[in-house]
Amino acid sequence: MDKSKELLLEMYEKMLKIRMFEDNAVKLFNQGLVRGPMHVYTGEEAVAVGACANLNDDDLITSTHRGHGHCIAKGGRTDKMAAELLAKGTGYCKGKGGSMHIADPDIGILGANGIVAGGMGIAAGSALSSKMRGTDQVTICFFGDGATNEGAFHEALNMAAIWDLPVVFVCENNLYGLTGPADEMLSVKDVAARANSYDMPGVIVDGNDVLDVYETVAEAVKRARKGGGPSLIEAKTYRWKGHFVGDPELYRDQEEVEKWKKRCPIKKHKNYLIETAGIDPKELDEIDEKVKEEIKAAVKFAKESPEPELEVVFEDVFSK
Repeated sequence: MDKSKELLLEMYEKMLKIRMFEDNAVKLFNQGLVRGPMHVYTGEEAVAVGACANLNDDDLITSTHRGHGHCIAKGGRTDKMAAELLAKGTGYCKGKGGSMHIADPDIGILGANGIVAGGMGIAAGSALSSKMRGTDQVTICFFGDGATNEGAFHEALNMAAIWDLPVVFVCENNLYGLTGPADEMLSVKDVAARANSYDMPGVIVDGNDVLDVYETVAEAVKRARKGGGPSLIEAKTYRWKGHFVGDPELYRDQEEVEKWKKRCPIKKHKNYLIETAGIDPKELDEIDEKVKEEIKAAVKFAKESPEPELEVVFEDVFSK
C-alpha cells in the first residue's frame, strides 16, 4: 500500500503527541491537579494512530477508559483534553466528564467509556445508523482484552455479523486485564480466534508497529465501506504504566516492562522514517519541537482556564 511522506510524518507526530500528552498528564496528576482516576496510553500509541489513519473526518470511533490516545489519533484538541482532566469549564465535557469520558461527536469521537466493553454496543449502533442512512461511514471500536470476556463483546460482534455492519473491532491486547495476566483470563490464546464464532475475519497485528496496524486496518475499513461487514483485529501491545496512575504494579515484573520499552513504537517508526523512508532527522527534530510547544500550551491553557459555572451542572443532562 502506498504510504506518502505526509502520512508517515503525520503518524509520527500523532504518536509523539500522545506520548508527550500522557507524560504531562501524569505530572499534573502527581501535582494533585487532575480530578478523578486516570489511565494512560503510554506504549500503545501505534494502535490508535495506525488505525485512525485510515478514517475520514466523518468516520467514527468508540473508546475506552484508556482513551486519550484514541482522542488524539482521531484529531482531538490537546488543550480541551487537558482542560477536561483538570475539570475546567473549557474542557471537552465542560469539566464534568474527566479522563474517562472525553467525547467530540463533531469529529467522530463518540466518547471514552468508564465501563469495560461499554463502547461496543455504541459502536454497533453507530454502524447500524450508517447502514440505515446509506452513508459510507465506518466505525472503529477500540477495546481491551478484558472486554472480550464481557457479554457486550459477544452481543456486539454477533449483531455486527448478522447485519453486515460497517464496523472494525480493534482489540488492544496489552497482556493485562486490570491486575491480572490476560492469558489467565482468556479461554483462547488469541482474541482474534473468537472472530470464528461470528464468521468474520480475525487478524493479529504487531500493536507496536504503526505500519502493520495501518495496513491491516486499511483492509478491514475498505471491506466495511464496501458492505463486506465487520472484522476483528487483535493488536498485541503493552502498557508501560500501571492500570491506573498510582498503581503499585505488584502483579508484574519490572524486567518485563523494560523489555517492552525496548520495543517502543515511536522509536521503531522513527528508525523506519530515517533508515527506510529517507526522512531527514532534522525534520523529525522540528516535529519534536512543534509537539512539545503544543503540549506546553495545552497545559498552560488548562491551568489558566476558569472553573465551570455552577449552572452547567444542570446542562447536558438529557439529550434533545
